[in-house]
Amino acid sequence: MSTNGISGYKIESRPPTDRYARGWHCLGLADAYRDGKPHTLDIFGRRLAAFADSTGAIRVIDGHCPHMGADLSTGTVQGDNLVCPFHGWQWGGDGGCKSIPYCKRVPPKARVGAWETSEQNRLLFIWHDPEGSPAPPEVAIPRIDACYSPEWSDWAIDEMLIRTNCRELVDNISDMAHFGVVHGSPVDYFANLFEGHKATQLMIGRSARLSGDAQLTALSTYFGPAYHITEMTGQMGDQQIHSILLNCHVPIDQNSFVLRYGVLVKKIAGLSDEQNRAMAQAYVEQARAAFYEDVAIWDSKIRIDNPLLCEGDGPIYQMRDWYQQFYTDVEQVRPSSVARRVVEMNLADIEPPVLRHVFEG
Repeated sequence: MSTNGISGYKIESRPPTDRYARGWHCLGLADAYRDGKPHTLDIFGRRLAAFADSTGAIRVIDGHCPHMGADLSTGTVQGDNLVCPFHGWQWGGDGGCKSIPYCKRVPPKARVGAWETSEQNRLLFIWHDPEGSPAPPEVAIPRIDACYSPEWSDWAIDEMLIRTNCRELVDNISDMAHFGVVHGSPVDYFANLFEGHKATQLMIGRSARLSGDAQLTALSTYFGPAYHITEMTGQMGDQQIHSILLNCHVPIDQNSFVLRYGVLVKKIAGLSDEQNRAMAQAYVEQARAAFYEDVAIWDSKIRIDNPLLCEGDGPIYQMRDWYQQFYTDVEQVRPSSVARRVVEMNLADIEPPVLRHVFEG
């Protein structure tokens, strides 16, 4: 059937720029790298190699030996060094070549790139900056006391490959409307705060899976471009459940990224260890099921640079303006992009929530 020249809204979908975000990126549980073996990291459009030295500190260096191009992540760990599987050159965590088995003198240029890492909340982070600057102290990953408390479960973390640009998932921090449609969780109150390197969301609503007939409260923050933590209060049966959710990603290339999703659950007083484990596992599975509904969308959606929005969608354009700072040279970041901005939507006209103080200047 002919449309007689009538056309719809013209979607703009430019290819992403060949640049990766400035910031800390999470590589999963730190202890997973302390197995005495090197680990292959295909991230930021290149190959890196991670290994733990004799002190347990995790080092990350460029993954190819400049001698003859061997993959260092397929080598072996000896003491503080990563040994090339091809000719046995030994590389330290600082990127310097420490010895060559058949040569007494190490060439002065024998160095590979070494990457800044950090451990916090039992997780390993790697710093990426296209300009090559070290991580400033004000963007350090904040400590979560629950990660070290016997009153909380250990992290339960899943890892998955998503075949799209990683910027697609960050829209969720300001996408109020998808909660009801995708998750069956109608929203009563929704607010965003953008300031500096952080973007925060406060959502109060309902979820049959995560809160039953009770109120669900979720306070979420992106600390930089790729590390997102949610403090959530829901309910299972007659028990109130406190949980902490991890949502973090690291790009493989411009069209794929590794997403890691984790859950911590606070143990319930009066229950045995076995009962608490069962309760935590059941809640983890419900939280995962809700999260995977987002994954299905991300894995098949297209990129839209000019989304056609309506009242009630949430501050998508403001969020994207905030997020662009991580893809811009530091000196070129516009002050308005990192200035404090608060957007509130009280859809059910409820009493201002207790956590609303987070948004007060």
